[in-house]
Amino acid sequence: MRIAATADLHFGKSSGGTLQALLSQIATAADVLVIAGDITDYGTADEGRAFAKDLAASIRIPVVAVLGNHDFEAGAEREIHQILVDQGVHVLDGDTCEVQGVGFAGVKGFAGGFGRRALGPWGEPIIKQFVHEAVNEALKLESALARLRTDKKIVLLHYAPIEATVEGEPREIYPYLGCSRLEEPLGRYSVTAVIHGHAHNGVPEGRTSTDVPVYNVALPLMRKLTPQQPFRILDV
Repeated sequence: MRIAATADLHFGKSSGGTLQALLSQIATAADVLVIAGDITDYGTADEGRAFAKDLAASIRIPVVAVLGNHDFEAGAEREIHQILVDQGVHVLDGDTCEVQGVGFAGVKGFAGGFGRRALGPWGEPIIKQFVHEAVNEALKLESALARLRTDKKIVLLHYAPIEATVEGEPREIYPYLGCSRLEEPLGRYSVTAVIHGHAHNGVPEGRTSTDVPVYNVALPLMRKLTPQQPFRILDV
């Protein structure tokens, strides 16, 4: 299977038609399209509907996606989720799907930082609530992976699970780009590859502590690195 991976499309109110060349290129290059969040720019249902219209005009291959933080901005994330599902997209939020014998597990993920500097649940209740959100996303991912029975498993996130793929961003914002709690389940379930976005100025790939490949496929990053083909192709 050839997987085309992208993220951070930031489809806005005036974006109609602007991604059709990209989507058409993907449709001829891959068997499956995965989108690692930030499909919309301001998280409105109108943006979701406009994107779904362009997707329908260009893509006939299966599509798997997670939402990103921008998709939550207007409080319409459930509506965007349903718009995409109605278009035939597999939208994952602690869920799984199987396409041509390859298993996909996905969550949005959350912030919190990496390694020994990751934020801990200590102090004010709001800090504990913040950390709880990161822990909950990691638990949802672990539960999804536990349900997959396929030999090949692709994890789809918006936030980064490792620090390596956010390098190049200002260090001050590293804690807001991902969380190493998302890395914890990856080595326990023989994951084939991890795909994420969010870090527009990061680097395109890294590896977890258990040597699972991680790919940052944010569209702004890919356009800088490979403008002729601004998406990642994975052969699995």
